Amino acid sequence: MIPAHEHEHDAGREVGVGPFPGGREAWPADPRLDPELLEHGDARNVEDRFRYWSLEAIVAELDTQRSPLQIAIENLGHDFNIGSVVRTANAFNVAAVHVVGRRRWNRRGAMVTDRYLHVHHHPDVAAFVRSLPTIRARPVDDGAHSPPQQPPRAPRLPLIGIDNIPGSIPLEGAELPRECVLVFGEEAAGLSAEMAAACDRVHHISQHGSTRSMNVGAAAAIAMYEWARQHL
Repeated sequence: MIPAHEHEHDAGREVGVGPFPGGREAWPADPRLDPELLEHGDARNVEDRFRYWSLEAIVAELDTQRSPLQIAIENLGHDFNIGSVVRTANAFNVAAVHVVGRRRWNRRGAMVTDRYLHVHHHPDVAAFVRSLPTIRARPVDDGAHSPPQQPPRAPRLPLIGIDNIPGSIPLEGAELPRECVLVFGEEAAGLSAEMAAACDRVHHISQHGSTRSMNVGAAAAIAMYEWARQHL
């Protein structure tokens, strides 16, 4: 049975689907389907194409389509916005989410979408940076019959911070790397000084009102959309 906290409810409206019509005799012979969901219904927060699929089957399918984008979020004060950022990361099917700082984070806003992502915890900025993979350029083909030459390994994945700090560059008009990590700080404090120093560059989202900054969940959605607009 699916845990109650994974069900999505909307006032006065049924969400999801009930038991598979026709009973057990009508169940499709598909190994991706979860017998519990077929029998009891599926009210999870998933796209209709994944109805009745097991969690493992959904993750396996998403893994075949992951984008090269990764996301990092600083978690110094149990910020409730982290869940919102994670949910947006799921919508863009990112390769990985990194939580830097406290291990426990506020999952309420994630709506259980973290179960379909690869979420990694790092106790501090230094450990996070050490964990980043290097990126390899495409093999060099000189046109000869010999196998293509493998170029040397490139530096680690670039860290692209999103914050309105002195020296930051407007996000609009900027070219974002295809393989990178978008890094977000906490709601009030933004990027920590250590994380900002670790970033290869920091972009800000231009604002035209009176507020000093926008919600980090909204900023993350804008930044991920801009990356997707350029690369997907």
